[in-house]
Amino acid sequence: MSTVVRTMCPMNCHPTLCGMLVEIEDGRVRSVKGDPDNPDSQGFLCIRGHASREIIDNPARLLHPMVRDRRGIGDWRRASWDEVLDRIAERMREAGRQAVATWTGHGVAANNYGVRLTGNLVRRFANLYGCQTWSAQMICWGLGGFGLGLTGLLETSTKEDMGAHANLIVLWGANLASQPNTARHVAAARRRGAHVVTVDVRETEAAAQSDEVFVLRPGTDAALALAMMHVIVREGLHDRAFVERHTLGFDELAAHARAHSPAWAEPITGIPAARIEALARRYATTRPATIVIGGSSMYKGANGAQAGRAIACLPALTGNLGVPGGGFGPRHGSSSHGQALASIAANDRRPPGDYVIDQMPRITEALVEGRIRVMLLWGTNMVSSFADASRVAEGLRLCDLVAVHDLFMNDTARECADVLLPATSWLEELGMKGTNTHLYLMPQALEPPGEARSASWVLRELARRLGLDDFFPWASDEDMIDAVLDHPATGHATVARIRAAGGIHPMNVSHVAYPTFAFDTPSGKVEFLSERAKRHGLPALPVYEPLPSSPYPLIFRQGRTLTHFHGFYDHGRALPSLARADSGPVLWISPADAAARGVTDGAAIRIHNERGALEARARVTEKVPAGTVWMRDGWRGVNDLTSGAPAVPDEACALFPFTVGQSAYDARVEVSPL
Repeated sequence: MSTVVRTMCPMNCHPTLCGMLVEIEDGRVRSVKGDPDNPDSQGFLCIRGHASREIIDNPARLLHPMVRDRRGIGDWRRASWDEVLDRIAERMREAGRQAVATWTGHGVAANNYGVRLTGNLVRRFANLYGCQTWSAQMICWGLGGFGLGLTGLLETSTKEDMGAHANLIVLWGANLASQPNTARHVAAARRRGAHVVTVDVRETEAAAQSDEVFVLRPGTDAALALAMMHVIVREGLHDRAFVERHTLGFDELAAHARAHSPAWAEPITGIPAARIEALARRYATTRPATIVIGGSSMYKGANGAQAGRAIACLPALTGNLGVPGGGFGPRHGSSSHGQALASIAANDRRPPGDYVIDQMPRITEALVEGRIRVMLLWGTNMVSSFADASRVAEGLRLCDLVAVHDLFMNDTARECADVLLPATSWLEELGMKGTNTHLYLMPQALEPPGEARSASWVLRELARRLGLDDFFPWASDEDMIDAVLDHPATGHATVARIRAAGGIHPMNVSHVAYPTFAFDTPSGKVEFLSERAKRHGLPALPVYEPLPSSPYPLIFRQGRTLTHFHGFYDHGRALPSLARADSGPVLWISPADAAARGVTDGAAIRIHNERGALEARARVTEKVPAGTVWMRDGWRGVNDLTSGAPAVPDEACALFPFTVGQSAYDARVEVSPL
């Protein structure tokens, strides 16, 4: 007899998280489908969600602890949990706490994205033990949040508010492949008559749902935003009352914008001045207007933080804040007004120490210089996701011990690990996911296969061996989740209450961001001019800086596709349907650039620069402009090409509670036929 379990998709496509109904019979998954009663996804489930059934009973799953004596050789042998945990604890004690580090990826959040259960447990462990730990926000949305935060606009309105109220939607670097649930609300707004604009470095999936598409040169988003400000101020289209009441530095911004005309921006962005003028006028005169700004990919390159900084000025200039249909729409990593949870991370109990700051290049340096001797990796493929990945791999190989807790083997495990710890998947442990509006229970429905164990169990066992007696003061994982939910924003919800209500619980949030007009700055106002930025070695006003010079002619960018999201499940390669749909690295290249290099569509190519090389196949397409090439992220070798230089000064990394210390990820490349 089969049973149907209500749960959530184990992909982390935030702000899209989808409800799922799983049919289970005799301990096996028979089917998965979208949950029509889920208020966020309303029955939708994409190819990634449907592929999740391939996690269970997958022959590539890690089922037992494994160790090896020589890295990169593959001579793994099965070990007991006691052996591997004793070995890790012994090496940690030998190295000393400050030479031990933890690093988490999206794999730890498959069962709790938006509620941060495992991520905060890892941080709690690191804080109580006093070892190095950093937040993976720096690899994803943190740098964009940094730019937005300097201006003061971190909250976002919901997709529901946008769909119901926005008369103009600008999808700026926001590829709907990353957040397909948002697409339904964009379509609803269009049916009401809203105008939809896409701004990106290529024609993305969002272009098909747009009335206008602006394809700009990578790294020039700030130039486009400054030119739009020039038009808005020059023509008096700004909201004078809002600017006077709720902003600082308008006079300085207006003077600054005079030098950044559409004619100035045209050769920089590649967008004709007349189109920039028209976009600026449309944005300033169509009320209300929502900008859905990119969450990750648009910040992987030069001027990433300045892009967020400059774009955030636009809704403040036009009074599109604190009103239905205005401001910023859903963004990876953002929160609705009032959205919050209790923390179990024990940040106040972290002992003094010589800690490596939350800055990607400093982490890489610490690895290469031998400051880190033991690395504990939780649900992450570090050598595929870090910039300047060849140096990261070099540093990991210098460690005394690298342990990987995951469902499947990945590039980091193959190249650098000494110990493999088999993880539990969704359906095999209790979890909870959270969107910008709701909490969703993920009940345990299956017993873990083999000797797979949850991160919570592994951390408890390590804590016991290391004498961290108060690491897990709860009687069960359910009690631990209740501690996280104990917050006014949830109505002090509990797992039992949410279970009794059918597994779905609304949060006490505002669908409109900044309804009180109190913004995320020291002044409480939107800061066109940021003294805080100036104090930390950054321009006080948003700026465009010319792209770094390079002998390599093509600007390389990376992003998402509908068949892939993040590094877990071995970047999707462990799931057969996703592996078939996305079987190898493919580079988008324009017909002009391909012809100049003798490259034909589908041909084998070599992508290379001063840092590394990668083999791929060419997709010759008009959807990417000449001078730009684009690839799905996550392939091993992609980030051998990218720059590990800091994107913000070290002293600015601690300006916000979230992590912002991302490397630049810049890359200019050449492409050659093989």
